[in-house]
Amino acid sequence: MLDTTTKYISFSVPALMAMWLRYLFQALATTVVVLPTRGLALLRTAHPKFQFLRGVLLLATSLFAFYSVKYMPVGEFTALVMITPLVITLLAARVLRERVSPLRWLLVAGGFAGTLVIVRPGGQAFGWTLLLPLGLVVSNAWFQVLTSRLARTEDPVTMHFYTGWVGTLLASLALPFVWTPLASWSLWGWLALMGLLGTVGHFLLILAYMRAPAATLTPFLYVQIGFAMLCGWLVFSHVPDQWSVMGIAMIVLCGAAGAWLTRLEGRAHDPINIRPVES
Repeated sequence: MLDTTTKYISFSVPALMAMWLRYLFQALATTVVVLPTRGLALLRTAHPKFQFLRGVLLLATSLFAFYSVKYMPVGEFTALVMITPLVITLLAARVLRERVSPLRWLLVAGGFAGTLVIVRPGGQAFGWTLLLPLGLVVSNAWFQVLTSRLARTEDPVTMHFYTGWVGTLLASLALPFVWTPLASWSLWGWLALMGLLGTVGHFLLILAYMRAPAATLTPFLYVQIGFAMLCGWLVFSHVPDQWSVMGIAMIVLCGAAGAWLTRLEGRAHDPINIRPVES
């Protein structure tokens, strides 16, 4: 719903203006609801630099998403975003120096092959705009890794608070240069809906990572592709072609298989069946 709403308003509202309102909604809602009960303890964090970096990454991810859905169908865009877990595998191998099995490398290759089937380089539908969701995947992968790490020790409400205000303050710097009078009052309603959906979804993501390992959550995330395709059909009358459906299926299969493999590996190191620590 967030992506569909974003696509709907992307043709009428500048990206940074929309992001400013989206993050302002999140920041104000969190502050008004939580600050009276938490007080200054809400601001307490052991990792202020990482909180700031997390806010920067989410703002970058949101901007990539805004421009991506403006030029791409919602279903195909969502499918490309779903290669994020596979990119996290690459980050684990190259940056965190974690061991990655040959089967995982095969799944990563299959996921990227599915991406190529969707974007079809060299075809008439391919253009530089299709690189936007790939930029989103990189920034989102780093954001997910950082969220997973911080959720172990940081208060999720504090994380939510800092993310909202970092995005708001950064977008505010560009606001004087991009502000545009809106053509109708209904656009304000759509912008408010975008802010509400982003705020609720982001907070639920944090709570999910606190309660379950990433391998458990990933299969549920792939259901988002189905909803995105449904919304794209209902709102924009778009139906993916057979090649796009094939690429989407490849990404879903490889991503879900990667989550299943992670769960098996966790059980192998956990003989008394205690939930594995999130990696």
